[in-house]
Amino acid sequence: MTPITVVEGRRIALSNLHKVLYPETGFTKGEVLHYYATVAEPLLAHIHNRPVSFLRYPDGPDGQLFFTKNPPPGTPDWVKTSPVPRSEDPSAEQVLIADMPTLMWAANLVVEFHVHQWTADSPAIADRLILDLDPGAPATIVECCAAALWLRDRLAADGLHAYPKTSGAKGLHLSAPLEPTPSARVSAYAKKLAQEAERELPGLVVHRMAKALRPGKVFVDHSQNAAAKTTAAPYTLRARARPTVSAPLSWAEVEACANPSDLVFLADDIPPRLARDGDLFAPLTDPEQAGALP
Repeated sequence: MTPITVVEGRRIALSNLHKVLYPETGFTKGEVLHYYATVAEPLLAHIHNRPVSFLRYPDGPDGQLFFTKNPPPGTPDWVKTSPVPRSEDPSAEQVLIADMPTLMWAANLVVEFHVHQWTADSPAIADRLILDLDPGAPATIVECCAAALWLRDRLAADGLHAYPKTSGAKGLHLSAPLEPTPSARVSAYAKKLAQEAERELPGLVVHRMAKALRPGKVFVDHSQNAAAKTTAAPYTLRARARPTVSAPLSWAEVEACANPSDLVFLADDIPPRLARDGDLFAPLTDPEQAGALP
């Protein structure tokens, strides 16, 4: 019998709570739900009013993975959705994770949360810039940190303040809060920045995705600023061998990184980090921190 829980007055069916989703660590679906409940406050702040895409992995990272933008079948009628303009489907909608009941319903599907750089109120008008730093083997997150420090200083020269987080996979994400700006303009600026990084750091950075260019270098992926793209949200779990998290970092941690293991954070690591440091990504939710593109 599927247990029913009541969250803020909403009845939610929770299934397979003892199912092991991450065999390497024995992390169960119940622990996934507990993790998301524990980090709900900062996670909800960062995905507030942002249409969400889900990467679902109901049988764990070694099972079937499928990415969905549309509300899944069986979505409760109390779950909020928002129109999302798409060229292939002008009537498309996506889920908004507006509260704890919706978060727990979505977490029960076993998901990564991915969001746009704009809110539902202003489609394709970005309030965040994102740079995804992806290492090509044998490069690791250590090389990503070196590239991130250059990008931090370059963004600062344009009056933009960057905040780092792990991707939860191999690399780093840099985010900068923006005054509302058309996504196309943010994309053009991000591409120009990635090209400049490649010119200044030719032995370290590439700005094109071609695999032949990437061994031993850091691909600065600027494309996720496009209005249609989404990026893993802060604090989301990732579908990896272990329950890794896309974890906000301090710049001191980036500067000190000497080994890839230095910046691997699992679900159990995040509550103590929040208790000690607070939400290191909090400035991204503060309109007063937003900068203007040059």
